[in-house]
Amino acid sequence: MSIKVENLSKFYGTQQAVKDISFEVKTGEIVGFLGPNGAGKSTTMKMITTYLTPNNGSILVNDIDAQENPIDVRRKIGYLPEQNPLYQEMNVVDYLNYTAELQSVPKESIPDAVKKMIKVCGLEEVKHKDISELSKGYKQRVGLAQAMIHNPDVILLDEPTSGLDPNQIIEIRKLIRDLGKHKTLMLSTHILQEVQATCDRVIIINNGEIVADGTTDSLQKSFQGQLNIHLIIKKDPKYGREKLISSLETIKNVEKVKVISDDENSWTVDLTATKGIDVREEIFKKIVSLDMVLLELHQDETSLEDIFRKLTT
Repeated sequence: MSIKVENLSKFYGTQQAVKDISFEVKTGEIVGFLGPNGAGKSTTMKMITTYLTPNNGSILVNDIDAQENPIDVRRKIGYLPEQNPLYQEMNVVDYLNYTAELQSVPKESIPDAVKKMIKVCGLEEVKHKDISELSKGYKQRVGLAQAMIHNPDVILLDEPTSGLDPNQIIEIRKLIRDLGKHKTLMLSTHILQEVQATCDRVIIINNGEIVADGTTDSLQKSFQGQLNIHLIIKKDPKYGREKLISSLETIKNVEKVKVISDDENSWTVDLTATKGIDVREEIFKKIVSLDMVLLELHQDETSLEDIFRKLTT
């Protein structure tokens, strides 16, 4: 495993920002660290990177204790904080050379490392420009490049798409997905779409406590209530409204049937089914057995937004 956090706590004066949390992030995972503003996301990341010292608990990065060997841990981590640490007066190449030296990249390897990061992060067009001249999107790319210049095993990104326009967000998300194929990557955000677009797993933190941990699919199944299924069925002169309802009610695990729209050509029907049981195949078979035409079938699922709101409000 690359990151192991056990019973981690952090106080600011009398206020406890992080409350006895534990989790693991394994090699090759992209984990979304999700929570509202002030939930403890950035504080946790700063403790993992050794920027902050925890009051209680332990952190291991590649089996290295972060409190006993903070310098060794920093060598293993690439970190993009929420406030991108850029020197505006430097050009991109000079800045990456400088950060490579700070990260103890061997002198003879620095030119190749800089060249690689310029290619990976898509900085070729702006590599000789001063950072102050760059767009927000390119500045985020430079920030990612400095986080990866020393080829770290673990990458921590704190709000990496904050302030970007939609096109820039898509580009940064693609870069994050590509990085996640070979690195252990932890992404802190309060943007739900960010997690769904990039992450293999979700950890939700609220008021300093972890309230959920799992894949988006597993979380959706855990919080799924009764299943709501919407049908549009082509009208057939052999069947009236009541006969259609009574036929659908005979399907096992269908608890309620309601026609919500009745126009000249079709019925729109809502069905409620038992939690955790997929009845779509049985619905299809029933419609076929009635020699009717199914125009549409759609099952509502509990969204990550629903889960987030339930756990953080």
